[in-house]
Amino acid sequence: MKNICVFCGSSPGTDPRFMEEAVRCGTLIAQAGLTLVYGGGKVGLMGAVADAALAAGGRVLGVMPEDLVNAEIAHRGLTELHVVQSMHERKLRMADLSDAFLCLPGGPGTFEEIFEQWTWALLGIHAKPCGFVNVSGYYDLTRETIQKMADNGFIGQPYVDMLIYADGTAEALDAFRGYVAPPPKWSTANPRP
Repeated sequence: MKNICVFCGSSPGTDPRFMEEAVRCGTLIAQAGLTLVYGGGKVGLMGAVADAALAAGGRVLGVMPEDLVNAEIAHRGLTELHVVQSMHERKLRMADLSDAFLCLPGGPGTFEEIFEQWTWALLGIHAKPCGFVNVSGYYDLTRETIQKMADNGFIGQPYVDMLIYADGTAEALDAFRGYVAPPPKWSTANPRP
């Protein structure tokens, strides 16, 4: 595990603990000798994670569509800024650059990004861990909803259990190091129920 992708809000949110964890996240990733991969923004939690990683001497790779770069929200002080043509290309590039996916609090884009990576993982497109830093219980209802998917027969329990929930970044990184992916949903080792 060398590169950690962090999905998080382009706003700071209303709870100061969100920003505190974003700073802690970037710092811990850099201190662990890992590279931060993220959406390339200078604003909100995104900017805080990147600034903290850079301040701690870390490498930071941003990926941003050209139209958002032109809107002047790109972070210009990164180790590398990959400018792409679309949001779809952005997510694919971030996935290709990353060995794990960590989700801090955020809005619909954050949810969409982590859910796509989780879907790819359960389908066996990749075997990389996906996790949530559950700051101030932010992802409690998400966790309940995902469990409800299994309880109602829309997904197997192993694919619910493959998601990592942690109270802080340090705990999440430790869980990532010990992660073992379940068999893909449609593999012969795990036939469809």
